[in-house]
Amino acid sequence: MNQSKPVKSLRIELRWSAVLAVVVLWALERGLPNRFRLFPYGFDFILFATVLIPMLAVGLTAGTTRWLRIERVTTWLFVGAVGSITLANLAVLIQEMLFGGGQLNAIELLASGIAIWVSNVVTFSLAFWHVDRGGPEARLNRLPIRADWFFPQEGVPDTVRPDWRPTFIDYLFLGFSTATAFSPTGAIPLSARAMLLMMLESSISLLTIAVIAARAINILGS
Repeated sequence: MNQSKPVKSLRIELRWSAVLAVVVLWALERGLPNRFRLFPYGFDFILFATVLIPMLAVGLTAGTTRWLRIERVTTWLFVGAVGSITLANLAVLIQEMLFGGGQLNAIELLASGIAIWVSNVVTFSLAFWHVDRGGPEARLNRLPIRADWFFPQEGVPDTVRPDWRPTFIDYLFLGFSTATAFSPTGAIPLSARAMLLMMLESSISLLTIAVIAARAINILGS
């Protein structure tokens, strides 16, 4: 019983930006033709509800320990599921593009590539958000956990609030930069797991942009 009561001394990070990112990914996926949707029809409702409901519950319940645990578990399940489905869809698209006899036109390739790229960014942003220093609440409440990334705001104390901590927006930008520049553009990875996550995201993005998008542009120009 006591575990479900709000922890009054625990500050809770707002979830609106993370919720919005997941909703945008859901809307993008729902807008694709059935042939190119990332997730099986109907399964996307279950998958996205599984991650969104705990996020909303954390905010509405002022962050009970029970909902914080549920949110962490469901977020990692979401990251694992969406990441695996994204890789599978990328492999199918590459295979169909190379051996499908030219059945995919440029618009179809671009639409699928954009969906996979956005899915890649959102998925890894959520992973970064929960990996670094034990997660959002651990960072906000200054728990003594080793950092996985060093942000430039932390190195200029004269121009930044002394209580500054990275939020989901910072990790979304990190995920976007990693998928765009294929390298750190702001935050510097400090741990092996941070480097491995960024390498994996960059590899997926590189395949998506260099293989699918480049092929689609060639078709348009021909």
